[in-house]
Amino acid sequence: MRIVGIDPGQAGGIAWWTEPFRADLQYAVEPMPKTEKDIANLLGWMFAGEIHPIEGLVYIERVHTMPGQGIASSGKFMQHYGFLRGVLVALGIPFEEVSPLKWQRALGCLSGGDKNVTKQKAQQLFPHLTITHATADALLIAEYGRRLYAREEK
Repeated sequence: MRIVGIDPGQAGGIAWWTEPFRADLQYAVEPMPKTEKDIANLLGWMFAGEIHPIEGLVYIERVHTMPGQGIASSGKFMQHYGFLRGVLVALGIPFEEVSPLKWQRALGCLSGGDKNVTKQKAQQLFPHLTITHATADALLIAEYGRRLYAREEK
């Protein structure tokens, strides 16, 4: 079972676990790939098994435009978000949207928009990883999904 967390901004990231009961067993996290082809290749690779597709679930942060955000940047942001959803649908990868408030509340790191809050929480939970602003939220979203999955399996 693979659990994936996506912070969908172009300055976001993707994090994943292949064993959802142990956060320290097999993890990976990286900044959002720069091209659409690289994003599609990464997501396709994550769920491609040699014989059967790997089961999993993606948790993608539900986003919306923000007041005061420019029209061009809002359009580009939402286009990127829509692209990510489209790739997941096209590849047949199940996903759930989760609001920032929901995953942050569950992990005790309500940020109010301050990325340093979530970066600090990710560093606390994963001291063995190098955490950046690009990867912190993706890692925490994946951790939120891992905890949900582990709770459901018990």
